[in-house]
Amino acid sequence: MTSIASWRSSTRNMVMVELKGLHTVKAKGKVYHYAWRGGPAVTGEPGTPAFQASYNEAIASRQAPDATRFSGSVVRYKASADYKKLAESTRRNWGPWLDRIADHFGALSVRQFDRPEKIRPRIRAWRAKYAETPRAADYGMQVLSRVLSFEVDRGAIASNPCEGIKQLYAGSRSDIIWTDADIARIRPHCSIEVQHAIDLAAHTGLRAGDLVRLSWSHVGEEAITITTGKSKHRREAVIPLYDELRALLKRIPFKSPVILTSSKGRPWVKDGLGSSFVKAKKEAWPEGENLNFHDLRGTAATKFYVAGLTEREIAEIMAWEEEHVARIIRRYVGRGAAIKERIRKLNEARTR
Repeated sequence: MTSIASWRSSTRNMVMVELKGLHTVKAKGKVYHYAWRGGPAVTGEPGTPAFQASYNEAIASRQAPDATRFSGSVVRYKASADYKKLAESTRRNWGPWLDRIADHFGALSVRQFDRPEKIRPRIRAWRAKYAETPRAADYGMQVLSRVLSFEVDRGAIASNPCEGIKQLYAGSRSDIIWTDADIARIRPHCSIEVQHAIDLAAHTGLRAGDLVRLSWSHVGEEAITITTGKSKHRREAVIPLYDELRALLKRIPFKSPVILTSSKGRPWVKDGLGSSFVKAKKEAWPEGENLNFHDLRGTAATKFYVAGLTEREIAEIMAWEEEHVARIIRRYVGRGAAIKERIRKLNEARTR
């Protein structure tokens, strides 16, 4: 199966016309053309007016979706300010799920989602397709629920039928952090440059956007100090140079004023690290896995908490708002880690 960014079609008496997004599939010795990946078939012989007309009709239908169908709901959501406000990495992860949702539910009328008792069994049946990977199934439900909430907000339906459907995965978001086993699993699929990025995220808790601009000049004698992009550079992350972090920095070669570089020895271009990471993750978990780069922050928070740092100290290290730090720690630090830390404190109190 092959995919091409564009297809150039011509006739004997026509100029070349670029058909953007045309998707070509070869199967059993035959060639099939689709207006886009997952889109309708384009009929006719490539290079003929009939082929061009079929393509134009498909594109027109995509640009002007039937407002009464759920496929239109997905298109509206993707064009909304709510969707555009999501982080770029989130949109990259949600995009394939939105396509799956549109493929499966697109032909249904929006009004059918206003009948919870009838639509919920269909939603559960769709989720069951991904039941072998519970986290991925729940992730898909999260995306579907967000589209339906958008439809509730605009008054198209009265309530969200996803509400009340229990998650398949028994754990909470606090369990979705990278373990040593997870990092070991993805490592063989990464370049050494991406490995450095993963390790640095797990040891510092910095976001990807801050990691790619982290320079050697941010590394002081006792700590890494960098303003955070999330706060529009109003807050500083101050990360102590503990032994593991010092050892990691020594393993990263100096190729540029910026610490993390691509295989060409240059600072990562926009989305370069993200796309390389996503590719490695897909190879490591071809069945799908609800782990993302951002969850490495939870790994760092767990490390700091188990080491005995207070919530206020962790807030200062990771540049989180102090009034929200308790909630954020509860979200990212697993219950098991919290219990072990309390046991350690109780044992220390007995020996005083």
